[in-house]
Amino acid sequence: MKSAATPNVVSGVRHRSPTAESPFVRWLLIGGALLFLGLFLVVPLLAVFAQAFAKGPGFYFKTLADPQSLSAIKLTLLTAGIAVPMNCVFGLAAAWAITKFTFPGRNILTTLMDLPFSVSPVIAGLVYVLVFGAQGWFGPWLNAHDLRIIYAVPGLVLATTFVTFPFVARELIPLMQAQGRADEEAARALGAGGWQTFWRVTLPAIKWGLLYGVILCNARAMGEFGAVSVVSNNTQGQNTVTLQIETLYKDFNLTGAFALATVLTFLALITIALKAWIERKETTLKL
Repeated sequence: MKSAATPNVVSGVRHRSPTAESPFVRWLLIGGALLFLGLFLVVPLLAVFAQAFAKGPGFYFKTLADPQSLSAIKLTLLTAGIAVPMNCVFGLAAAWAITKFTFPGRNILTTLMDLPFSVSPVIAGLVYVLVFGAQGWFGPWLNAHDLRIIYAVPGLVLATTFVTFPFVARELIPLMQAQGRADEEAARALGAGGWQTFWRVTLPAIKWGLLYGVILCNARAMGEFGAVSVVSNNTQGQNTVTLQIETLYKDFNLTGAFALATVLTFLALITIALKAWIERKETTLKL
């Protein structure tokens, strides 16, 4: 059998395989890709850590131990800790409904899930201000009952949930469509109930895709800036990590801003590592 790189000879004419390139072209493409990654990924990452430690490790850890920094980290974890499970439940329910059932409005639901991808996060934040702000539609009722959503934790959770809710569903829908309905129908034919079918048939088949969607959703939730900036308005004690970085930057504390930015950088690196691990596990299981 001829290899992909072996020239084909037809009627005395040598034809080179379309997938076989000269060493010069291959090294040119590889070098271009590495140069691009170096300039736009590696160099910025190194710059973040270099600036974070510009004043020494003492200043770096002092910045992270600052009460405002700790408050921002705790608020970010709290917001993501509420938004991500909500999106996980929604993503599972939406993917299950869209892939396993036929109902009126299914295409509309699928289209609406892409709304956060096309709408600016700032616009999303403004919508919540319009609805729940002091002068918004429900503002007078909320004020009368001493309830706060905007410029408070509920507003941050709502804004973060909105910008991140497609990630789990969009990861699961293609996977569940490819798997089809045969396994679930067989389980129901054998007498399994709805929950039994979900826990013993559907969930084991989609667990890696679900975990991948949750990881991406969590990374996006912790790194969100636009929407939470609008609903928080940099209110004291209501800053997430991204907003606290902006505050430090505006106060000309560049080293402190970069020091806190390393928290999100570590999150990004962990996300990449988990993504690679999940992809390797999926590949191993398919083999």
